[in-house]
Amino acid sequence: MALSFRQATPTKYSLGPSLQLRPMLMGRQGRWIKTGATWREVISGYNTSSLKATHAGAIRALHQAITGHSYATSSDWLSMAAANHVVWDALRSVRDAGVEMVVDAVPGAVEVELTTASLRYDIEANPDGAALRCGLAIDGELIGDRLRGYIGRDVPSGVWLVGDRVLSLAGFDPPLVKAEVDLLAHNSPVLIPHEDLDEFAVEVVPRIEQRRAVRVADGVLTPPDVSGPFAVLTLTDSGGNYRYGWSVGYQVNDRRHVFDVAENVGATPYRDVSAESELWESLREPMQEVVECIASWFSKAWTAAATQRSSTVRDLQHAFEQASLAGQQVEMLPAMALATAVPITSVDAALLVATVLPDLAGDERIVIDNRIAVDFRQLDDEPSISFTADDSTGNDWFGLGVTVTVGDHQVPTSRLISELSSGATHLILDDGSYFSLDVPELRRLAELIAEARALGEIENGKVSARSMNATLWEELLELGVVDKQIAQWRAQMAKLAALTPPKRVACPRTLKAKLRDYQRDGLNWLAFLSDNNIGGILADDMGLGKTIQTLAMITRVVKSTPQARYLVVAPTSVVPNWVAEAGRFAPSLTVSSVVATPAKSGIAVSDAAAGANIVVTSYTLMRLLFDDLDALRWDGIIFDEAQFIKNHTGKTHQAARRLEAPSKIAITGTPMENNLMELWALLSVTAPGLFPSPTAFTEYFRKPIESGAHPERMETLRRRIKPIMLRRKKEQVALDLPAKQEQVLALELNSRHRRIYDTRLTRERQKVLGLLGDWEKNRFQVFRSLSLLRQLSLHAGLVDGTHSGVASAKVEYLMEALPELVAEGHSALVFSQFTGFLDIIRAHLDDAELAYSYLDGSMTANARAQAVDQFTSGATQIFLISLKAGGFGLNLTEADYCFVCDPWWNPAAEAQAVDRAHRIGQQRPVTVCRLVSANTIEERVVGLQDRKRALFDAAIDDGELFGTALSSDDIREMLG
Repeated sequence: MALSFRQATPTKYSLGPSLQLRPMLMGRQGRWIKTGATWREVISGYNTSSLKATHAGAIRALHQAITGHSYATSSDWLSMAAANHVVWDALRSVRDAGVEMVVDAVPGAVEVELTTASLRYDIEANPDGAALRCGLAIDGELIGDRLRGYIGRDVPSGVWLVGDRVLSLAGFDPPLVKAEVDLLAHNSPVLIPHEDLDEFAVEVVPRIEQRRAVRVADGVLTPPDVSGPFAVLTLTDSGGNYRYGWSVGYQVNDRRHVFDVAENVGATPYRDVSAESELWESLREPMQEVVECIASWFSKAWTAAATQRSSTVRDLQHAFEQASLAGQQVEMLPAMALATAVPITSVDAALLVATVLPDLAGDERIVIDNRIAVDFRQLDDEPSISFTADDSTGNDWFGLGVTVTVGDHQVPTSRLISELSSGATHLILDDGSYFSLDVPELRRLAELIAEARALGEIENGKVSARSMNATLWEELLELGVVDKQIAQWRAQMAKLAALTPPKRVACPRTLKAKLRDYQRDGLNWLAFLSDNNIGGILADDMGLGKTIQTLAMITRVVKSTPQARYLVVAPTSVVPNWVAEAGRFAPSLTVSSVVATPAKSGIAVSDAAAGANIVVTSYTLMRLLFDDLDALRWDGIIFDEAQFIKNHTGKTHQAARRLEAPSKIAITGTPMENNLMELWALLSVTAPGLFPSPTAFTEYFRKPIESGAHPERMETLRRRIKPIMLRRKKEQVALDLPAKQEQVLALELNSRHRRIYDTRLTRERQKVLGLLGDWEKNRFQVFRSLSLLRQLSLHAGLVDGTHSGVASAKVEYLMEALPELVAEGHSALVFSQFTGFLDIIRAHLDDAELAYSYLDGSMTANARAQAVDQFTSGATQIFLISLKAGGFGLNLTEADYCFVCDPWWNPAAEAQAVDRAHRIGQQRPVTVCRLVSANTIEERVVGLQDRKRALFDAAIDDGELFGTALSSDDIREMLG
């Protein structure tokens, strides 16, 4: 086969005459013929079976390279006017396959050759400067008038020309670009004026030389004088949006040329890759100094590198990943990575300008390009804080002014607080001066003002003069200078915030008791609260004599004010004990009790209270007779066993809170049992000005503490309540109190009991876990199932009477231990929450003919008193008590053994019961045995007790927060 070429008439799409080609076959006469060699026949393979496969394949590939498709053209001749660069490889393949190339009709040509063409630039002298000429060349020689036409549209891929009777097909190598096509079409020299010759020699000629041959006439251009590289540090400010970055620079003649670090070095001939690399390595130390001055540089630079695309940047991305895994170690990054440009804050910019740039200014390797107009200056003076008051709003509220001054600059407080809250390290003033916020007094100021606002202590810039949050304000005011207007209020806050009362008071002589040292301290504290009309919480451990301390305080008040009258509210069962204790220790006081409504007793409340110094009533009657009690004047109200008002949404709490008195004292050994809102409930009654809003308390203290988000606020809460809550633990003050030994006895169920328990556990577990999806709605059913499992852990007969004959490990243990203890002269308290289990114990004691006393919540006050007297007189040595009935109002120091038969998830209830025996007056060591059925729900309950005990210790004592109130997750844990 042969490929034949002919010259065709120019069309409107071509730059000149076009060249066409077609296949040919060898005829019988030994001449090339067209018959049977159309494009359609060659492409389809019709009647061409005799052709060489390599010839036919090369021709088909050429056809597709020209047309862009595989089906045959209908024309016999195919124009090369639109052929792109791929046609040249196809032509060479045709030639290499042995296909002969012949001339059909090209004037002046009898042979065909394939070659390459290029552009050649000539720069010649010109009177006005220099002239740039562009011409086509083959082997460096200009084609001149031999050119016949171009191959390819828009940007030609080659040319064809005729000379020396040869048709030359020349493809451009390298290919033309559009600008070169325009330059060729211009067909006249380009003038470069004298004033542009230096820039032309530096910027244009080297770029041309990278692609084309350039011939420069002697004396036309002066070679550029290049020095560098050097580093350029640029800082910019675009309307307060600051940015910094490094670049590399070269001095060319008298002009500085700056390039992006990531820019392709090869694009500029005079750039030196090796020298630039050495430059960045030598600048690692100053570059690292800059980086360390910019907050969050690492993450910003990593993000910037991730958005770029180049092999160099990909290496940087990998380096950032490795350094990040090592803890954002900047030292692990290559020096070039430290040059990554990132946006910076105004603080970053200020620190760079004021502290870093002066250090870099003398480094000859670095050029500083600072385009920031702001005059940043560091203020070295220590900030000073002052407080002023504006009492224009009256006596109840005053405007608190907080002024922070640094040198001659007064700092806007609102902005200062905002910057500190955001974690800023410095604050920049409007004139560009700045100072460090890493000052303990400033950070503490922000924390305390944020707390005051969150708790409602500041409203619209005003502070309540009657605030009870003494430690908050004292901590705040001690940070600065206080003016005269606010000094008196500060003194009041300081007095209230004192951790010990300012003076010791005399113990009333009419008190018929010798107070211990810590009880004298308690009297001092109570007297301090009473004298200042402040409420509080006396939260001593059970058994430390809270009642006698309170009676001492009342006796002192009555001595100076004989008509003084106190209301004491206590559980119904404790009312008689209060009357008896008052008569015993404070006989000089007139004591009355309200134990029934006027309708039942026939005595009006006002009549019962007439002439009395102490009026004792129950929580139930306080609620029912609220209007009668609130109509009377009280010098103080005492809430004994104050856990009865811990539910802040309950009616009893609301009544306690609404009763008016100058001072309210809550007495309880457990000011909190389940969650911090129980503590708030007591505070809202005794010190309503401390945390007025339950919502604010919940948001600022309860949720952050119990969720673990801000555990440090537990310490803040302890400081806030410290002045109005006094708590002493027995191991701290009662040094002469005998030891208390506690042990947990795990008892295995017998085999029959185990089978019954496991069967019921499976059933209840499936039911309860299904109910937990709607915890609030199904709470009652869940607790019923838990109660069944707890009873079943005690005795199988408590749940199903048919199993009453099944032996109980706990009953067996008690019936072995109790007779021995009685025989040895000990006395024992046996506690259970389930009276049904106590009944089983009673039956066994009856069978063993062992005397015992019994107490549960259903008994009347008289029956309760008889049971207590029977035990304390020594008539019995065993006392069976329901857990709730024995939780308060009892003094049973005759007992030296306590058995807790069934653990409850509120450890405070157990502690209250146990401390009936381990209290002041006890002469013998007390042993506490907690009986737990092994591998039952009871073991899970013991674990829950530990969590709740930790919560109590964290809020009331000095411990770490661990748990919260009973939740659906607790239920799941208990059921395994």
